[in-house]
Amino acid sequence: MRNRKNELILSGSSINGTVVKTPRDEKIGNIKDTMIETSTGKIAYAVLEVDTGFLNLGSKYFAIPWQALSLDNHQDEVIILDVDKDKLENSPGFDKDNWPSGPQYEFINQVHTYYGFETEKPLI
Repeated sequence: MRNRKNELILSGSSINGTVVKTPRDEKIGNIKDTMIETSTGKIAYAVLEVDTGFLNLGSKYFAIPWQALSLDNHQDEVIILDVDKDKLENSPGFDKDNWPSGPQYEFINQVHTYYGFETEKPLI
């Protein structure tokens, strides 16, 4: 679906499970979930589940700012993450069995800062 400016509008359920690739068409993994900042109504970060063949970190999910992801205009249902393996491997994340709970302001700020993005408003 598109809005009046012809911008794509996606449902949350259609984002979950979407394949994530590098700009070189290497499969990184898929979007496990999206976390919404309720005070702004915006996506705080996407939860990336990395394929074990890409990085051998099967027990960790990675938090990726939505701004770091882009839709591939040439492939349906593919999201592009332009980041090298070392940066991704060291990026903020959490154990698959221990998702962040409660206020996440510091974590969200850490994720955005790591990738060079500012949060919509100061989260303190």
